[in-house]
Amino acid sequence: MTINIRRFSTSDIDFDQHLHALLAFETAQDDSVDEVVAGILKDVKKRGDAAVLEYTNRFDKTSATSLVELEISKQALNAALNELPQDQRAALQLAADRVRIYHEKQLMSSWSYTEADGTLLGQQVTCLDRVGLYVPGGKAAYPSSVLMNAIPAKVAGVKELIMVVPTPNGERNQLVLAAAAISGVDRVFCIGGAQAVGALAYGTQTVPQVDKVVGPGNAYVAAAKRRVFGVVGIDMVAGPSEILVICDGKTNPDWVAMDLFSQAEHDELAQAILLSPDADFLEKVSASIQKLVAEMPRKEIITKSLTDRGALIQVRDLAEAAEICNYIAPEHLELSMDDPLAFSKTIKHAGAIFMGRNTCEALGDYCAGPNHVLPTSRTARFSSPLGVYDFQKRSSLIMVSEQGAQTLGKVAATLAYGEGLQAHARSAEFRLKANQT
Repeated sequence: MTINIRRFSTSDIDFDQHLHALLAFETAQDDSVDEVVAGILKDVKKRGDAAVLEYTNRFDKTSATSLVELEISKQALNAALNELPQDQRAALQLAADRVRIYHEKQLMSSWSYTEADGTLLGQQVTCLDRVGLYVPGGKAAYPSSVLMNAIPAKVAGVKELIMVVPTPNGERNQLVLAAAAISGVDRVFCIGGAQAVGALAYGTQTVPQVDKVVGPGNAYVAAAKRRVFGVVGIDMVAGPSEILVICDGKTNPDWVAMDLFSQAEHDELAQAILLSPDADFLEKVSASIQKLVAEMPRKEIITKSLTDRGALIQVRDLAEAAEICNYIAPEHLELSMDDPLAFSKTIKHAGAIFMGRNTCEALGDYCAGPNHVLPTSRTARFSSPLGVYDFQKRSSLIMVSEQGAQTLGKVAATLAYGEGLQAHARSAEFRLKANQT
């Protein structure tokens, strides 16, 4: 199987056009998907449990008679954990511990300060009350997704975490359930799709309404999350997975080829790009790609991904690679070079930065510690990885002293009159001693 991955150089006259075409991805929502999702959400909002049950039975080919029947008990979650093979349980526990330790560093604290006149200003940090976690089901199981979404929520102090996961043909993945147990998920429902998002957003007779919905899903889940945003919060609407590798040409080309595969195997639309100033190294990586793809179980997906959206790009030097990286703003960035920590200071836009030849992106997916829920489709220019801060919120604290009201009242009144808002101005002026009788 031959992979015709694109090859071009920054010295090409039409390089900018090549790069633009490479990154072009139609992010507009499919109108037919949106129409279906709109109908499902409207029905769930109107009929609650009955609608969710109907769609679940239809799409997942189940025959449940109530949503209560589709809830998995805490005892069943713990049983799934206890029944795991020892190596899987140990790996899951170690990954969970590392994710928890990392995210505990992110906790925001309340703060305040008092001015000379006695006025107190500050910020009060509180957690969300209830969060919904969507976990994909069907063709693949993602226990790592459970850890990455549930643990920061629990570290933040979220009181109740409701997980939804589709179980086509009634098949439940024990590793996913074990991850829910180890992460402290409170309730689990075997429902998926737009109907599950609707149930979490609006609440039904059985599924409680949440404050925020997080977690990945297919096009229908993404469309549903877009539509319920505003009723509830959402984490992000993620696109296909991405990896950008910047290499000085000294890394084993097989390693780099496999790192590109690690994201390409996710999806035919996934994107894997390599930047290097070493033309001979790019040739070696290309040869490694052709050699190694044959042994990949997901070689058809990898081949289409690399053919349609992959690229090997020669740059003048690593400084130019940094410039291109900051334009691409990749989800995952590998810096495979001698001094990656120093080079990382030149990177402004990337979801996660993996530094050094031994730091493959796959470690971040499972057990390094930082979150693997990352911004895609160049959104790293303005957004960040999922973290504890996504499950906390801030309230401003203002307590103006009597003395402070004399100064601030005049300022506020002046500005309010300038805006034509007389009641605002008079409200402030009432507190002025000169106006009190």
